[in-house]
Amino acid sequence: MNTISNNPLDGMYWDDKKKAQDKNNGALTQADFFALLTQQLSYQDPTKPVENDQMIAQMTNFTMADGIGSLNESFKGLAASMTSNQALQASSLVGRSVLTQSNQMVFTGESLSRGQINLDRPADNLRVRIEKANGELVSTFNVNNPALGKNDFVWDGTNANGEFMDAGVYKIIVEANFNGKNESIPVQVFTPVSSVSMANNGQGITLNLLGLGSIKLSDVLEVSYG
Repeated sequence: MNTISNNPLDGMYWDDKKKAQDKNNGALTQADFFALLTQQLSYQDPTKPVENDQMIAQMTNFTMADGIGSLNESFKGLAASMTSNQALQASSLVGRSVLTQSNQMVFTGESLSRGQINLDRPADNLRVRIEKANGELVSTFNVNNPALGKNDFVWDGTNANGEFMDAGVYKIIVEANFNGKNESIPVQVFTPVSSVSMANNGQGITLNLLGLGSIKLSDVLEVSYG
């Protein structure tokens, strides 16, 4: 059975127009704002016109909202540009060595392995212990004349018998003697950068270190040419 509508407004052209506007999810555009403003002016009482300050306030509010939206888009573009520039700069680190805090040291088989120990108080002695992954002792040596601040050291890749070890990742332990008491302290090592990645999870730029995995660019303490 066919049903006939008695509403003379059904099926008029503005029905379709209204449905099309629903796709905006209720968001007002600049055109919508000025349409509303024009409609408001057309219906106002000529004897009681809208005060200038009210009109200016409405236009100011819209301008601020529109400006904030434009500013957000500008910041997105700026952030993307800065990230790309940062990635380009970070790519220059490939092939160089960076200093990071780690309890592992890489021996490439071609160059000395270098590290650094920072002391915040005087120590009577600093001893470095190199081990294999299984805990087997490879070598031990002292850092001469430990001082406050940075203390550099190198490992030539040999064991206690002077034999060269295979290239790989070794465990490093540093003990400091403070007034006759030994304490394990953090150590920092130089590791070659093999590649650079731009993370997609909001973590920014990451450096892929030879044998040690990935680190954040912000975790780099120092950059070396060697």
